[in-house]
Parts: sequence; C-alpha cells; structure tokens
Amino acid sequence: MRKDKMNNKKLVFFNIIKIIIFLCLIIFIFMVAPNYVKTNKKVDKISIIINNNNVTERLKNSLYINDKNVIYMSIDDIQNFLDKYVYTDSKEKQIITTYGEKIAVLPLNESTIKINNSTFNLISGIETKENKFYLPISQMANVYNMEITYVKESKTIILDSLDRKLVRADISKNTKVKYKDTIFSKTEDSLKKGNKVVVIDEQGKWTKVRTSLGKIGYIKSSILQNKVIVREKLEKPIRKEKVNMVWDYYSEYVSAPSRNNTTIEGINIVSPSFFSLVKKGKGDISENVGQSGINYINWAKSNKYEVWAMVSNNSYIETTSEILNSYKLRENLINQIVNVANKYQLDGINIDFENMNEEDKNLFSRFIIELKPRLEEAGVILSVDVTAPDGGETWSLCYDRNVIGEVADYIVFMAYDQYGSSSPKEGTTAGYNWIETNLSKLLNREEIESQKIILGIPLYTRLWKEQNGKITSQTVNMKSVNSVLPQNISKTWNEELKQNYVEYKQNEVTYKMWIEDEDSIREKVGLVKKYNLAGVASWEKDRESPNIWTVINEELNK
Repeated sequence: MRKDKMNNKKLVFFNIIKIIIFLCLIIFIFMVAPNYVKTNKKVDKISIIINNNNVTERLKNSLYINDKNVIYMSIDDIQNFLDKYVYTDSKEKQIITTYGEKIAVLPLNESTIKINNSTFNLISGIETKENKFYLPISQMANVYNMEITYVKESKTIILDSLDRKLVRADISKNTKVKYKDTIFSKTEDSLKKGNKVVVIDEQGKWTKVRTSLGKIGYIKSSILQNKVIVREKLEKPIRKEKVNMVWDYYSEYVSAPSRNNTTIEGINIVSPSFFSLVKKGKGDISENVGQSGINYINWAKSNKYEVWAMVSNNSYIETTSEILNSYKLRENLINQIVNVANKYQLDGINIDFENMNEEDKNLFSRFIIELKPRLEEAGVILSVDVTAPDGGETWSLCYDRNVIGEVADYIVFMAYDQYGSSSPKEGTTAGYNWIETNLSKLLNREEIESQKIILGIPLYTRLWKEQNGKITSQTVNMKSVNSVLPQNISKTWNEELKQNYVEYKQNEVTYKMWIEDEDSIREKVGLVKKYNLAGVASWEKDRESPNIWTVINEELNK
C-alpha cells in the first residue's frame, strides 16, 4: 500500500516535470526561436537603414552596387523613401528629382547631373535593369542632404539626413545588442568596450542604438558614456503672426502706385503685380517694376511689410499650356522668377495662374514642385493662388490642391466670385456658408494643413440688374457701395450668408446686391481663428472702405 503511494507521488512529480518542460518548449518556440531564426537567417541582398529605420523589407526592388562601386536604388524606391514627386520626363529623356533646396536633373543616356543650374560629371549615370530605372544614390548625397555610408562587412547602406539630430556615445564595457529590450531577446550585434554607437532613443533602463555595422537594437543605458550631440535637428522657422496680406494690383501698362507717406493698419505683406507672362514668350516674363516699383519696395520695407510679388499668367491659356508641357520652358520661367526675386530682394513670390487646361493640372504641379527648391535656396517664400474646388474645367479643375498645398509654403484660397460676371444667375460674391464648405473640402478632402491656407477675401461686390428676364451685373468696390445704392435703402441681414442684402426697383429694373462691408468681412476673417488658418489676403488695395483694415486687424488678433 505504502509502495503504491510512493509510486503515485513519483508519477505525479514526473508528470509535473514533463508539463514544465513542455511549457518551456512552447515559450521557446513562440518567443525565443523566431528571434533566433531571424538573427541567423542568411541575407544575400543589401540592407538599408534610413534615419535609423531598417526599411529593407519595404524595398520594392533590390539595391545593388555596380562594378564602379556606385550604389543604385530603383526609381520606385526613390519615390517611396526620398522624393515622392520624382519625375520621368520621357520627352526630354531625363529624370527630375527634388529635395529641400535642390532640383536635380539626370539625363538617361549621360553620366552627368544638373543641380540647380550647375552641371557635374558622375562616375556612372542612370542604369536600367529589368525595364526599371535606377539612380546612383551614392553620388546624390548632396541632392538629398544626406550622409550615405556603405558598410561592406554587413552589406548595409546607411542614410542619415543632415537636418536630423544625431547623438553618438561610447560603450563602457563589452555587451550584446538585443533585438528587444530584454536580456532574453536575440542578439543583433556584439560590442566591445570603447566602441561607438548612434543613440536613437533612451527608454529608461534600455537605450535603442545603432552600431557601426548598421545593426539596430537595445543595450543597457548604464553602459553608455561620453554622449556627444554631433548635430541638432534643423528647425524651419515658423511664422508666429497671422498673415495679413493685400494684393496691390496695377496694369502692366502703368507704373506701380505711389504709397509714400501712407501706412495700412495691420498689414504685414503686400503683393504688387510686378511680373506677368509674355504672350507666346516661351517662358519669358514681363517686368513692370522700374523706378516706381523700386520706390514701392522701399516704401514697403520702411514700414516693415514683406513683399511677395505676384507672377501672373494673364490668363493666357495657350501660352501657359506650352510652358507647362516643356521642361526647358518651365526651367526658363523658373530661372527668370529666381533672378527677379534676387534682383529686387523680394521676400516672397505669389503665383497667380488662372484659366488653365484641366489636362495640364499635373504639369502645373510639376512647375510648383520644380520652382520650390530654387526659391527655397534663395530664401524666398512661395505662395500659390487657387480657386474653390469643384468648379469649371479651366477655372477650378486645373489645380491639384493637395500637391500644391504640400509643396508650397502657402496656398491662397481665392474665396470669391461664388457668382461672377458670367453667372446666369444672380447671387453673392462670397457667402460665408460657401466659403466654409470649400474650406472644409480643402482641409478634409484635399488634406491641406490648416496653417498653410491663406483665406482670400473680396473688397468688392456686384450690383445685379434684372430686366425683361435678362440678368447683368457690374462690379462695385466696397468703398463705393453706399454711393451706388439709393439713400435710405433698407438692408436685411442674411444669417446664412452673413451679409447684408438689398433689393429695389427703379424704372422697371430690379436691382439686387449682397453687400461686402465691415460686418461681412469681420465674419469671414473670423474663419481664420475658427479653422486655425495662416491668415488672410485681401483683393485688392484701393477698393476698401476706410475702416476695413482696422476690422481685419482686430479680428485677426482676437
């Protein structure tokens, strides 16, 4: 009996041991073994680390090194990791890539690269492999503002952006670099005392690091010493005050207006119409600056106003299309814009291209993509005017607002002419509800950052006439509204449009006006705060009523 009990106890003990061993085996299979297998898996292809992230598994095509030791990356992966707007220009047989202050052009059949108008020789140029273009990234470090290193021992390419923070440290004793922040994790690399690592992220007891072989993992924080900040993160200056811009338009056939001895309350930016396309000019621009324009710039600077000169296409649809469809003509136009920006020490350029072909939409985006680096290099701000979405082909559908909003410093929403001179129906120039609806489209559908949107507001309205079923209208400047309307006319506030409205009859003609005044402008400017927009731009100087600048300034600074 006693012997049977002893045997039963032994059996239970052995069963418990078996269960423990089984559970340990399960834990090893699910936790340790996968890491071990992953560590020891043979990798033949070249690995790549971009800004301390191993993106090798996300490559669409393998990297390779040619017989001249030049590292190549496919254009698909360039687009995915470095330049989403990299462009194959089949017409000119070249590839164009932009990044920061650089625009680089690589001919398909030459070993050269053109960077911001300067041409350099390459060890080897673009190569084609399995019908895909590959770019020589090891020769393009200055284009992408990166430090590019190839670690032959581990077959790893390391790309570090020079505008990101970099911290290095020494190791105080021999250690193992772990895949995860636990001693039970697999080993990624072995380090000896005195080895240097790049510090990625300190997380209490463990610190994520990158070794000289390009291996990324965790080590104990306590063994790090002599930490040195090699470079700080490069922060782009952020405008703290709201944009309060006014367009100062004048015809190309007259001189710039004299603003001497005047100020405009609250304004911090003026946009004079200095430049416009030459009709059939192959990308040439007409300058209308002269001595009066120089005086204008001096006046603006003396009042601490920035000058964002307008470049207009004069609604030349055929000329604009010809330029957009040719890289050489786009380049000519860009060179001229950069030259005048430097010549007159402009703070910004305002691109006002209207009446364009819908089929040229992507090419207009290309123009903005290619212009931005050149202006960035010159320290000049780029703003681009766009109309409301969902309008006519040549008026609205000719803009890719998402791309423009991402590339340019600012996108200016010209929130007016809801009902314009060619409208078959009378209506408001800029109703509050219409503006808010289109702002919602820009923010949500087009995914434009709110602080890059400048709201364009009108300093004019229209007087509509209806006679015998025919509708016509005339533009009325804000300052002239009261002189145009009959005296003692009754005004009605429209809460949806947030405007005063009048309607009256004279000599069998019905007149209607949706008024732009201090009340309507105050409501529109209030949208800047409501949606955290960059600011406002008013069209145009000398149409305003005397007190409107005070109203705008007060509303922006609430």
